[in-house]
Amino acid sequence: MTDATVSGTPAADSPHKPTNFLRGIIDRDLEQGTYASRRWAGTPGDAAHHAAGEPDPAKIRTRFPPEPNGYLHVGHAKSICLNFGLARDYGGVCHMRFDDTNPEKEEQEYVDAILDAVKWLGFGWDSSFNGQAQSHLYYASNYFDFMYRAAEALITAGLAYVDEQTPEEMRANRGDFTTPGTDSPFRSRSREENLARFREMRDGKLADGAAVLRAKIDMASPNINLRDPAIYRIRRATHHNTGDTWCIYPMYTFAHPIEDALEQITHSICTLEFEDQRPFYDWLLDKLATLGLIQQPVPRQYEFARLNLTYVITSKRKLKALVDDGVVSGWDDPRMPTIVGLRRRGYTPEAIQLFCERIGVSKSDSWIDYSTLDIALRDDLESKAHRGMAVLDPLKLVLTNWDEVMGAGHLEACSLPALPHPPEGTEAPVRHLKLGREVWIEREDFEEVPPKGYKRLFPGNKVRLKGGYVIECTGCTKDAEGQVTEVLATVVPDTKSGTPGADSVKVKAAITWVGAADGVEAEVRLYDRLFTDPHPDAGGKDFKASLNPDSFKVVKGYVEPSLAQAQPDQKFQFERFGYFVADRVDHAAGKPVFNKITGLKDGNWK
Repeated sequence: MTDATVSGTPAADSPHKPTNFLRGIIDRDLEQGTYASRRWAGTPGDAAHHAAGEPDPAKIRTRFPPEPNGYLHVGHAKSICLNFGLARDYGGVCHMRFDDTNPEKEEQEYVDAILDAVKWLGFGWDSSFNGQAQSHLYYASNYFDFMYRAAEALITAGLAYVDEQTPEEMRANRGDFTTPGTDSPFRSRSREENLARFREMRDGKLADGAAVLRAKIDMASPNINLRDPAIYRIRRATHHNTGDTWCIYPMYTFAHPIEDALEQITHSICTLEFEDQRPFYDWLLDKLATLGLIQQPVPRQYEFARLNLTYVITSKRKLKALVDDGVVSGWDDPRMPTIVGLRRRGYTPEAIQLFCERIGVSKSDSWIDYSTLDIALRDDLESKAHRGMAVLDPLKLVLTNWDEVMGAGHLEACSLPALPHPPEGTEAPVRHLKLGREVWIEREDFEEVPPKGYKRLFPGNKVRLKGGYVIECTGCTKDAEGQVTEVLATVVPDTKSGTPGADSVKVKAAITWVGAADGVEAEVRLYDRLFTDPHPDAGGKDFKASLNPDSFKVVKGYVEPSLAQAQPDQKFQFERFGYFVADRVDHAAGKPVFNKITGLKDGNWK
């Protein structure tokens, strides 16, 4: 058996029960030995290159191939988890490949951000087979030489031609779903003429847009994608990886199957919008294999339904508009569905992986409610996010008999568990607080005239300060406008939590609080969904028309000392409010900044 690890995760040895159609396909291919004859030379290459290699130690090869023209979003997270996860589970390898064939929109900034996002989600592109370590980070632009060679081979075989119609003429002659296309007047050129003209394109002798190279298939095909698709165009633009070496660039539909073939991908998994492109994918690889340029068996493409998440848009163009127009603060704004935005909001890699696992993989488009992501987040943080108390709408509570009962200036040490259910075999962490004459409470925890069923502070009622003493409300003070400025109460002696007298006075409520003596002022950012419409851009709607005016609020509150010691990116459960994270950009010692991730239940913001 091959000793294999992928991204540090041992390969699975046991057979897999097909839990989705992709696993069923992989199980079938492994059982039938579909790719058992493959060879791998250690790096991507053509047929001769791999023929000189060893039998491929990876049972399968998948790939995650983003174009570096923007930041990854939650939809990409599903593809990342799927492709890297299948490779991990089947003792294979997932290649990290940049589909960088469009120089005008691609930047190194996006390359770096994508690599960071994949790593943060918990995946890598290194493998080790029989002690041989390999990195599988690849760039499509490194294959430009082979792609050009493949294009010339197609021309020589009479399978491609240079077309010099205008874009408008090509569009008109393509036909539509009911009308077959019309042959280009350049389609009958000789192979020699096409080869010479293509080389003139390469050498910069033709202007941008003056000509394209097209595959010669069938202008009457019922699949419009097979009506002589363009495979190369002239584009004078500096490429982030190859500079100004090329002035012609391959089209995505031509480049992508070649990339898969050179990398010996077995299962090329993509979303359903590429289903119509599969016939050309198969046509191209079958032709190149017949011509002896790529190794057989060739990769095969399989499509799954993309992630459609309510209250979210995933169009890069529309997300960029939100950034450019200042609707959000940047690509990492915590309201954005980008992976950097989700990370800053406080979502964990484990929660996103759990979410992707739960929504599954299918061939049918459907909408996933955003609450499903929040449920996964709560399930992940419930057992590991330390608890703490915070007051987000502060109102001062004065214990008028404190000095008399407890002693002037006395601060009572109180403690509460930081984790109600610590991992088995570990000691429960404890957080420490100081209770004194003055504390901060939530404004909503006092009502001078309480509504029916109200159990918190009102004149004559008793409550417990959580982890501390029972107190009895005696009234309040107000300013000239009638606004309550302080709540007045008395402490009931010998009722401290955890002491023998704790149960001597029965109360119907315990309220959260932060001591005025040791509480720390904090900025708390309350985020909600960016859109009020569950399908903000469906059916051509103006997505900006449903922007939520209450998606971002900033409040100044107080947090207990344990929260003030938070490190950036550290997650907590603010008791009664939900889950929060110390902002990874703005949070600093002495100036705590917390982002709200989600409430304790869906829609719970109080």
